[in-house]
Amino acid sequence: MKETTLCYIFRDEEVLMLYRNKKKEDANRGKWIGVGGKLENSETPEQCLLREVFEETGLKLTSYRKCGEIRFILDAWEDEITYLYTADGFEGEPELKDFDCEEGRLEWIPRDRILELNLWEGDRIFLKDMLQGRDVNLTLHYDVADNLIEIKNGLV
Repeated sequence: MKETTLCYIFRDEEVLMLYRNKKKEDANRGKWIGVGGKLENSETPEQCLLREVFEETGLKLTSYRKCGEIRFILDAWEDEITYLYTADGFEGEPELKDFDCEEGRLEWIPRDRILELNLWEGDRIFLKDMLQGRDVNLTLHYDVADNLIEIKNGLV
């Protein structure tokens, strides 16, 4: 099972979102997600968070918190445990005009419009809680066609 981090960065009433459109073999292609990535050997989730956010955005986080864990059971992909974070303090400013990272395009989205984006069905569930300041611990099961077929509170 792979381990990843996922971070939603807040600035006033906006959230920095990543539109995944670069890699052909990307489970997230065509979706909007937060920033993050896979833990490297002997890396802690916090170290991964800081590295991935910097690599994808150029931002150095100064205020962040872990707000949960999500286990993804994926019939078409490798199962995954994701350490979920929010951040509201950072140094730097992503160059959003023509800013592309390896995975896609970054954009500040108004907080009240996040759920209108093309998101994973399970992301809508945890984002509703996260946007209201609640911690999240879920198991989400997707079938081979990437349909959400089971939701469980807690990690299984």
